[in-house]
Amino acid sequence: MVLVTLLWSTAGVVSRHFEVAAGFEINFWRSSFNALALAMALTVMRGPRLWRQIFTAPAALWISGICWGCMFTAFMMALTITTVANVLVMMAVGPLITALFAHLFLRHHLATATWLAIVSAGVGIVWMFLEKNNSGGYLLGSLVALVVPLAMSINFITLQKVGLDRKTAGGSTGEMQDMLPAVLIGAVLSAVVTLPLALPLQATVHDLGLLAMLGVFQLAVPCLLVVRLTSELTAPEITLLSLLEVIFGVSWAWLWAGEQPSLRTLQGGALAIGAMILNELVRIVRQRRSLRQIKID
Repeated sequence: MVLVTLLWSTAGVVSRHFEVAAGFEINFWRSSFNALALAMALTVMRGPRLWRQIFTAPAALWISGICWGCMFTAFMMALTITTVANVLVMMAVGPLITALFAHLFLRHHLATATWLAIVSAGVGIVWMFLEKNNSGGYLLGSLVALVVPLAMSINFITLQKVGLDRKTAGGSTGEMQDMLPAVLIGAVLSAVVTLPLALPLQATVHDLGLLAMLGVFQLAVPCLLVVRLTSELTAPEITLLSLLEVIFGVSWAWLWAGEQPSLRTLQGGALAIGAMILNELVRIVRQRRSLRQIKID
């Protein structure tokens, strides 16, 4: 999981070294290389049934694919508008947004620690936005970045709702377990939607090399790895370790792109990320206590 976060965190610093490519063209090439890598890997892993599964997929798989497409596109667009630190902090609050959506739409009970974490993260983000020298790009980029955790949360809630409905109806949830094709669908949708906006394509060979690296090693490989890790680590453990992306990403941009985050960004980000860490630690402790109690009983 640490390797996954290292790979994810390279997007910001790499995006600062393009020669010509910008805006929607970055999205198009990155998503195209991601889709190509995923198509090849999943064809090897799943065989011909992969394509039958996509074309006969239930609505939930396509909804998930649309959410992935929104995440891929919004993430890179946000990086072209605002700083790496702002984008990563906004993305890091995704689990808290998911918890809030689960409470609102699935009636999940939220622990007091989670409510406190949601409030603290909100205060941290507002504190970042109140910076006196904020430009329109700062605010716009942060709002675009917010699409990523929102889409992630909608994705999770939709899939969980479908799973609950099938369970209530006495159906099998087995066919809902293989959601990797949704990542491929998202990559293809992102590339198709951004192509008309990316024309005329002007990326140099240097840019294409960096974009290929992003599509394959920053997206496709870690996506495959993290799905495999869901059978080895608990959701709170994965969520907690994924916060390393913020630390790695901001550090790379600072060291190799000269992008130093402002003091207010560091303060607000520390409050938001600190709230996330404490909440996930509480969840892990609570989960382990429950497991010990079950063993005793």
